[in-house]
Amino acid sequence: MDFGLKNRSVIVAASSDGIARAAADKFAAEGARVAMCSRDEGKLQTAAEEIRRRYGAEVFAAPLDVTNEAAVHGFVEEVGRQFGAIDVCVTNAGGPPAKMFLETVTGEWQGAFDLNLMSVVHLARAVIPWMQRQRWGRIVTITSVSVRQPIADLIYSNTVRAGVLGLVKSLSNEFGQDGITVNNVAPGCTATARLNSLIQKRALSLDISEEEYKARLAAEAALKRLGQAEDVADAIVWLASERASFITGQTLLVDGGLYKGL
Repeated sequence: MDFGLKNRSVIVAASSDGIARAAADKFAAEGARVAMCSRDEGKLQTAAEEIRRRYGAEVFAAPLDVTNEAAVHGFVEEVGRQFGAIDVCVTNAGGPPAKMFLETVTGEWQGAFDLNLMSVVHLARAVIPWMQRQRWGRIVTITSVSVRQPIADLIYSNTVRAGVLGLVKSLSNEFGQDGITVNNVAPGCTATARLNSLIQKRALSLDISEEEYKARLAAEAALKRLGQAEDVADAIVWLASERASFITGQTLLVDGGLYKGL
C-alpha cells in the first residue's frame, strides 16, 4: 500500500529512542525526509546516522528541549529552510515522574505541564503556518492509554496528557479547513526504556521480580503481550499518510486490548 509519504518532510520529536525513534525509521522507509530532535545529542546523532545508512534517507538531526518555545520555533524554521516544507509533525516528549497523588510536588506538576502539554502547543504553533501555506498537513501526538484509563502511579501523566486530547480536538476543528488533520496515538504497555523504569520501581514495591511484574502487565492486555515500539510507529505513520485523510480529532489506542472500556 502506498502511503503517499515519499518526499514528504516529517518532524519526529524526541526521536533518539523508543516509539518516536521507531516512527522516524518507518517514515524514512516510506521515502520521507525526516527531521529528528532530542535532548541527548549523542544518542540522537547515532540514531540519525543509522537511519541514513539503512534507508539512504535525507535526515536532519539537532538537539532540542521541546519545553523551550524559542528553541522549538528555531528548530522548525531550520527544518523548513532545509527541506522546503513541513508536512508532518509527530509530537513527543518523555514521561513525568511516576508518583501517587500525595507524593506529588508543585514544581513537578509544572514540569509535567511544560513537558507533556506545552511542548505540543509549541510544536503545533510553529508548524501549522507551514501546513496552512500548502493546505496539507498532519499532526500526530503521542500520549498514553492513561488518557482513557488512568494508571494509579502516573497521576501527572493522567492529568496533563488528558489536556492534549482537548488540544487535539480543538486544533482539528480549527484547522481542518486548511487540509490539516490532527490525531493522537495512545500506546499501552510498550517495551521501551520508560516502561522498564516503571517496571523496576513497581516490582521493587511489590517485592517481586521484574519478570514477574512484566508478565502481569502482559496478562492485562487482550493479546497477552507487551507492545513493541514498531507496533505504535505503524499507527503513527498510517495516521500521517494519505490513507487516513478523512480521520481527524481522534485518539487511536495502540494497547493490545489493555483498555477495558467500550
